[in-house]
This record gives sequence, structure tokens and C-alpha cells, in this order.
Amino acid sequence: MEIRVDCHAGYRGEETPRQLTMGERRIAVVAVQDRWLAPDHRYFKVIGDDRGMYIIRHDPRQDKWQLTCFKSDPCPAPTLIAEPDATGLPTC
Repeated sequence: MEIRVDCHAGYRGEETPRQLTMGERRIAVVAVQDRWLAPDHRYFKVIGDDRGMYIIRHDPRQDKWQLTCFKSDPCPAPTLIAEPDATGLPTC
């Protein structure tokens, strides 16, 4: 899936994703968990403000971004209905 990514250039000039846009939906990047290089692409594993995990890749020759993987939050925020476990904390 092709997406739009707004980036910020750090002090070394490296581009870091700050916001993803898919259609009309905008997701702010709250954390970059990992990044790696492949021969033709740069990959980023990011966490969005929707608590989703996204793996995105950038083709620098064509300056195109793609969403390659998405995983929704496996543990949603606890609600008042959740029962506490032995530690007293709500479980997913």
C-alpha cells in the first residue's frame, strides 16, 4: 500500500518519519522502534499515536513510501470492566 510520510531530518541529515498519511487518515509517529537498510530500500518500524505498529519502507530512488506491515495494539488500554490479576493490574 502506497502511503505519504512526513519526515524530519536529524542533525546528521537522516530522515526520520514523523507522520503517516493513508488516504484522509493521519497517524503521528510517537516512536521509531527500529530501522534498517536493504539494498534498495530503507525500513522503519514505528508506533503510531493510535498504538498501532507499522513497518514502512522508503525507496529513495523513486522517493516512494509503502506500508509493508501493520499490527493493531495487542493490549488495548485497560477499561474499568477489566479484572485485576494477582498483581492488582488489569489484564488484556
